[in-house]
Amino acid sequence: MAAGNDGAKTPQDDDPFGYLYEDGQAAGAQPPQGGGYGYPGPASQPGVPRTSYNQVRTVGERQYGGRPQPHVPQQQAYGQPHPQYAAPETYPGGPQTRQTPLPPAGRGGGPNTKGLLIGAVAVVAVVVIGIAAAVISNSGDQTDNAGAAGGKTNAPTQVEESPSTDPSPSSQPPAQLPQQDAATLKLGGSAVLAKDIKGAEGADGAYVTGFNAVGSSVTWQADVPEAGDYYLYVRYAIPAKDANATLTVNDKANSNPIGLKNFVGSSDPNLEKNWQTTWAPVTLKQGQNSIKLSCEQGNQCDALFDWLKISKTKLSG
Repeated sequence: MAAGNDGAKTPQDDDPFGYLYEDGQAAGAQPPQGGGYGYPGPASQPGVPRTSYNQVRTVGERQYGGRPQPHVPQQQAYGQPHPQYAAPETYPGGPQTRQTPLPPAGRGGGPNTKGLLIGAVAVVAVVVIGIAAAVISNSGDQTDNAGAAGGKTNAPTQVEESPSTDPSPSSQPPAQLPQQDAATLKLGGSAVLAKDIKGAEGADGAYVTGFNAVGSSVTWQADVPEAGDYYLYVRYAIPAKDANATLTVNDKANSNPIGLKNFVGSSDPNLEKNWQTTWAPVTLKQGQNSIKLSCEQGNQCDALFDWLKISKTKLSG
C-alpha cells in the first residue's frame, strides 16, 4: 500500500472523536469546514498525501454554523470587580442589597473601652490570685508530703545534748543581794526602835533612833554569794544638817566615815521630810559578813536609820 493512499477513508481515521458530531449531522447541522465524522470531507486523490483535518484551536474558538472568532482577552479595569468573582447584585438586573452604615462612635455607640479595661483588669487579678493560691497550696503539699513520708525531711539530724549540770553563770538569774530593815538589826548603846516619825519603809514603819550618843551602833550580818567589791546603801533621816558615822566591815573600820549629808538641801528640821539615801564602797568576802555603823568620838551622829542594802552597781536616785 503506497504512502498517502491508505485506501478508503473511514470516519474513525479522519477524526477519532467524530462520532460525537453524528447527532449533529442527523439534526441537519452545517458540516464543519474540512469534514468530520458524519461530515465527509474532500475526496482523496490518488498519489496525493491525505491532509490531517485535526486542527488545534483555542478553547471556545470552534463554532458551528459560522466563522471562528478569534479569542480577545478582556481588559479588566483596576479597582473593578472581576465578572467571575463579582457579587450577584453587581450584575444587571441582580438583586439590590442595602449596606447598613456603622453607628458613629460616641455615647451609646462604639465599643465600651472603659468596661473592656475593667474586665481585663479583673481577669488579670483573678489569674494572679489563682497563681498565688496554687503556689501556696503547692508549698503546703510539699511540706505535708515531706513530713508524711516516713517522717523524713530535709532538715539536718539534730542530736539532743544532755542538760548541763553546771550551767554557765550567764544563764542563771542574778543572785539577790541582801537588804535588811534597821529595826531588825542588832542594836548597841542608846540605839532603840521607834515609830513616831512617818516615812520609814521598815515593817510597821519602825526605825532606829537614839543614835546621837557615842557608843551607839547597829550591826548587820550580811550574806553575799561571792567575794568582791560592793556598794553599801543606807536610808536615813537628819534634821536638815549633815551627819556621819563610823563604818566597820568584818571588824575592820574604814579610815573615812560614811557621810550622812543633807543631800536633799532641806532647811526644814522636820525629820519626816528629810528621808534620803547614801552609799559607801565595801569589800566583802563570800558568805557572811559583819557590817557595823557606830557613833564614835568625832562623829556627828544625829540621825535615824531605816534600812541597809548591798548592791553590785550604783543605784540611781
